[in-house]
Amino acid sequence: MPEKNNLKFETAAVRTQFTTSNAKEHSVPLYLTSSFVYDDAERMRAAFASENDDFIYSRFSNPNSDELVQKMCLLEGAEAGYATASGMAAVFSSFAALCNSGDEILSCRSIFGSTHTVFTKILPKWNIKTNYADANDFANWDKLVTPKTKLLYLETPTNPGVEVLDLEAIGKFCKRHNLIYVVDNCFATPYLQQPIKYGADLVIHSGTKWIDGQGRVVGGVLVGRQDLVNEIYAFCRSTGPAISPFNAWVLSKSLETLAVRMDRHCNNALALAHYLESHALIERVLYPFLKSHPNHAIAKKQMSMGGGIVTMFIKGGLLQGKQFLDAISLCSLTANIGDSRSIVTHPASTTHAKLSAEERAAVGISDNMIRISCGLEHIDDIIADIEQALQASSL
Repeated sequence: MPEKNNLKFETAAVRTQFTTSNAKEHSVPLYLTSSFVYDDAERMRAAFASENDDFIYSRFSNPNSDELVQKMCLLEGAEAGYATASGMAAVFSSFAALCNSGDEILSCRSIFGSTHTVFTKILPKWNIKTNYADANDFANWDKLVTPKTKLLYLETPTNPGVEVLDLEAIGKFCKRHNLIYVVDNCFATPYLQQPIKYGADLVIHSGTKWIDGQGRVVGGVLVGRQDLVNEIYAFCRSTGPAISPFNAWVLSKSLETLAVRMDRHCNNALALAHYLESHALIERVLYPFLKSHPNHAIAKKQMSMGGGIVTMFIKGGLLQGKQFLDAISLCSLTANIGDSRSIVTHPASTTHAKLSAEERAAVGISDNMIRISCGLEHIDDIIADIEQALQASSL
């Protein structure tokens, strides 16, 4: 077999497995154990002294979580990683491990609602301040860096406005200011985009979304520089946000089909975006691979496809938006994304409800914004459901 680093994405996702046991199983088994045993006292001592790679306790590591991390490192081009109980556990653990009291974080303003809560309600308890930068005002980010700025955090594409930030330009910015560069790559997945190629030090994923792909389990993964992951691992080993072996097993198996699923998600999303762009009842459509997207050129440079999220703005406002959601029949009304089933969400009243009206307006989240996570159904059926709901909202 070729060296793993030389394998194509799809092959690495399928063929990267934990060491086969004496049973010679073809599919990696579940390691549902809390602890591990040793042949003798010296071997046990060496494990606890980190002098060998033997497993100790599933809060620290487990064969199933190790396989998931190994795959994600290969797919993202990272040195090391750690799997957590959720995407937000990966986000929070990174900040908590890498930042000290008095440090500051620079973040793009367009972020997931729970991350905003961490920045504004939780980290300030430890005297860690966050300064927000507008995604489309990169020229003025220099003014927001202070001597206390330790880390830069961003999502691209952003949630839910699918803004696309220039990873390469921001990588150079971080190098110039000596900042730890952290990217939430959840919307793109490593199949569409690898931020480490553009200078990112740490990449975070909510495995709950596209990686799982079927809305089954919750989990998170962070990968990146070995020295940074070592610090995060030390924090997580003592504080306990480890992923369960079962969820790690599900996510690792799910990675085997990520490429074929993302091809379908992206093709459906692009077709839907084109359909909606000229629709009489739609005010505006945002999708990275539409030529009308303000960051289309950047998206084409750093992404292989446009992703599975389409954001649209219904003409009329809140009432029309509510009527649209109530008329949805095939698609699901839920707050998740990345499922095999198409999902429609009203961000202002759900995922970003914790933001004030002013904060939502600052990142372009209006009452008539609808986020669509395109699933794996036939595109004709997705469009038919969106169309009948649009017609119902106009009555």
